[in-house]
Amino acid sequence: MKFSIVLSTQPTSFSALAYKGKLSENISKIKMYGYDGIELAVRDPNLLDLNQLNSVLKKNNLPVPAIGTGQAYGEEGLSLTHPDEQIRRKAIERIKSQIKFAEQYNAVVIIGLVRGKKETDLSFERVEDLLIESLNECASSNENIKIAIEPINRYETNLINTVNSGLLLLEKLHKDNVGLLLDTFHMNIEEPSIIESIRNAKEKLFHFHIADSNRWYPGAGHIDFKIILETLGEINYSGFVSAEILPVPDPDTAAEKTIEYLRPYKKT
Repeated sequence: MKFSIVLSTQPTSFSALAYKGKLSENISKIKMYGYDGIELAVRDPNLLDLNQLNSVLKKNNLPVPAIGTGQAYGEEGLSLTHPDEQIRRKAIERIKSQIKFAEQYNAVVIIGLVRGKKETDLSFERVEDLLIESLNECASSNENIKIAIEPINRYETNLINTVNSGLLLLEKLHKDNVGLLLDTFHMNIEEPSIIESIRNAKEKLFHFHIADSNRWYPGAGHIDFKIILETLGEINYSGFVSAEILPVPDPDTAAEKTIEYLRPYKKT
């Protein structure tokens, strides 16, 4: 079992991130605490100093298992289902740039809130069609890069809330390089059984996020992570388990307590 934690490479209003900015300092901390990798949340790859970023990653010998893309939605309002074709086109091109960026790390590209939501008179069927069209174009731009759709709870979006709805979308999409990202925080809200949902995802599970029931570090809430990690082992999940958590009581404590809690399960 390999563990990573999310670091935002750019300023963001999204709160569930232990670390934001200060790349050299924070990447060094993540290495020091004993993480196996680092997930990067990236608003726009074109705004990054790639030489600096890659130099720090190489210095700390940390792979990048996944690229988060939600800031394009949160900070700019871009989404793959936006009723305005020009905005939708910008979102598609942004995800394509994320895919190109991810190629150097062989990282999974995450489709979280950037998929958008139904918030107009468009039917759910039409919104889903737009999502499928957008994802098909993005996934076809480089079929060697995996894309992971994240089921997100109903309070943040009304589009793809459960593992089952994600799997149904994948059946309609028919792209082998598109799968799912499961997140314990969202599953705790939406899934009748977190364990059965993980088992149902099986080989379609491309990436995995952990946060406790209150979105704090694991062990600060009531989720049973032991059985979750054991179930990931049972389905032969070989990717990273990545902490997307609130920086409470402070970023360093949250990061340190997370890896301390997870370390006994490294051989699960």
